[in-house]
Amino acid sequence: MLTIDQKEFWFVVGSQHLYGEEALQEVRAHAEEMVKSLNDSKALPYPIKLQELAVTPDTITKIMKEVNYRDEVAGVITWMHTFSPAKMWIRGTKLLQKPLLHLATQYNESIPWQTIDMDFMNLNQAAHGDREYGFINARLKKQNKVVVGYWKRSEVQKQIAEWMDVAVAFNESFNIKVARFGDNMRNVAVTEGDKVEAQIQFGWVVDYFGIGDLVQYVDAVKEEEIDALFEEYKELYDFVYGDYAQDKWEAHVKAQARQEIGLRRFLEAGNYNAFTTNFEDLYGMQQLPGLAVQRLMAEGYGFAGEGDWKTAAIDRLMKIMARNENTGFMEDYTYEMAAGQEAILQSHMMEVDPSLANNKPKIVVSPLSMGDREDPARLVFDGKAGAGVVVSMADFGTHYKLLINEVDLFEPTEAAPKLPVARVMWKPKPDFHEGIKSWIETGGGHHTVVSLNLTSDQIETWAKLVALEFVTIK
Repeated sequence: MLTIDQKEFWFVVGSQHLYGEEALQEVRAHAEEMVKSLNDSKALPYPIKLQELAVTPDTITKIMKEVNYRDEVAGVITWMHTFSPAKMWIRGTKLLQKPLLHLATQYNESIPWQTIDMDFMNLNQAAHGDREYGFINARLKKQNKVVVGYWKRSEVQKQIAEWMDVAVAFNESFNIKVARFGDNMRNVAVTEGDKVEAQIQFGWVVDYFGIGDLVQYVDAVKEEEIDALFEEYKELYDFVYGDYAQDKWEAHVKAQARQEIGLRRFLEAGNYNAFTTNFEDLYGMQQLPGLAVQRLMAEGYGFAGEGDWKTAAIDRLMKIMARNENTGFMEDYTYEMAAGQEAILQSHMMEVDPSLANNKPKIVVSPLSMGDREDPARLVFDGKAGAGVVVSMADFGTHYKLLINEVDLFEPTEAAPKLPVARVMWKPKPDFHEGIKSWIETGGGHHTVVSLNLTSDQIETWAKLVALEFVTIK
């Protein structure tokens, strides 16, 4: 499984010396309790660590500089316990190059009307401090996230957790490396894009390789390695021989096992975590990689077909954001237009991510009209149900644009015994007609990444962090 280095977030509490040392001690005690409680709640996917109180410009600047150069620190969460004059924050906030969340909360849940006095007011004036601090972030155009609510509530902790996943993905975006085996599919428009601009804006490195570079790795795989992986397949999947003799069927499946091992070694050697293939460029390959690609996607590799490196990178990014759960490459295929049942059938030639599987996948060998190679093996399954988000990126020549559509996925109710590929079904929001019309009018592509774990708000948060135009349909 592809993993990322352990991350943490720094918790920075704003105040000032005006209220005296005794007040600052209480601020510190409250912050320590809050951090311990949030970490102990297990609601956050990453730990938070309290820093020294932000009471001077020099302290704030030092903290933010340190954040930038500590690879394990994925972002900053700030809380204005008291009023914290915002000029103190200008230098440090301008220098900060990692995601920022402003937690608009306070230590106490309710106002103690029977005992409240000016000492309490001065110590617990988060409402005052939030406006001052929020103003300077808006003026500096930080595109920071604001989460509002009492810090002990589960819905507030959930929002913090979702932002953390985005922040980690933002940092890891600069480590995305895409290996392109062959070029883009000929004559297709939407898969093209400016790779230099993508590296400048998103951090993605996209490298081209001739298919022969991969074939060398595939041909070097040993038979005993293939046999061992085939035994693993037996444990994980149902075997469907269909009209094939068992020995011939197994030979086709083992060709994919060979490709899986070779692909993984190639990607590991170059530190690549996303890749593309192209059925128009298969010189020296027995089959178009199908099962092999699906297995690698399940490990966390980003992928897209036909050389679509943008979607492969988005796939890897969203897998990081979703912690590689229920997220994968997809393609619009066929409409269901029966009245009251309108939906879109999603699939691909073979390469549908098994993280989306609702049932135990089966290995099927079937002819493929494209690619002019022997019949490839692939995993076949039905997709899961649930609320999801679909994302597509397009290069409009002058800029990149992200298309986001909220969708409702559902399990197919009818069997498709002659369909030799995995299938996923969904209904676009706000409804079938308006959802599709808006997607087409705004330039959404046919290659997408779908996730049942992420929300449109999370995708928008990332887009704002990288100054990316986006359109959300919901």
